[in-house]
Amino acid sequence: MKDKVDHNLGNSGHRGRLKERFLKSGLDGFLDYEIIELLLTLGTPRKDCKKPAKDAIAKFNDLISVLDSSIEALQQIKGIGPSNAFGIKLFQAISERYSKEKIKPKTLLDSPQKIFEFLREKIGKEKKEHFMILYFDTKSNLIVDEISVGTLNASLVHPREVFSKAILNNASHIVIAHNHPSGDPTPSSEDINTTKRLVESGKLLGISVIDHIIVSKNNYSSHVELKII
Repeated sequence: MKDKVDHNLGNSGHRGRLKERFLKSGLDGFLDYEIIELLLTLGTPRKDCKKPAKDAIAKFNDLISVLDSSIEALQQIKGIGPSNAFGIKLFQAISERYSKEKIKPKTLLDSPQKIFEFLREKIGKEKKEHFMILYFDTKSNLIVDEISVGTLNASLVHPREVFSKAILNNASHIVIAHNHPSGDPTPSSEDINTTKRLVESGKLLGISVIDHIIVSKNNYSSHVELKII
């Protein structure tokens, strides 16, 4: 009995060390079999999972192949039963779902109305003024967006700051935007002058400023539609 208890305690300590490594550094430094071992422990209480994990890697060659294997194939490995085979497949399914959700398709914003609908969710309801830059590829797919908090002034919208990220992301053109918390999206004289300055700067760099959209909670104005630019 004593030997059995000691064995379980040792096994528990090994599991604890694996979990501690993961919590401290993620999967960095983990071998493929150790990742499988961690997954197997979730459905295998108080039992050594190192050998079946190594056997699984030996049989299927690598981590990805183990995850892609069917539950039936996994159960051909001694020590892997329905519960821990299910755990491996659940992890695989969650990983695939996470990847799909994390990497969204590019957002097509090819009209002022579409841009407004996008911006309304981002800054339209804010009670403070926010300045935003949208960076696009040649097909008007949104590459990335950037938000700054503050009023529209020279320091916030300096051409160097506006266009540096456009260059880094190989943007074809940009749209600048900000919100009017007052609810009136009519552009001010400062809005117009700032826009014209950025348009001229963009021409020198070969990056077009195609619009300046001002949004409120329920409405917007477009410098293009107003024929300002």
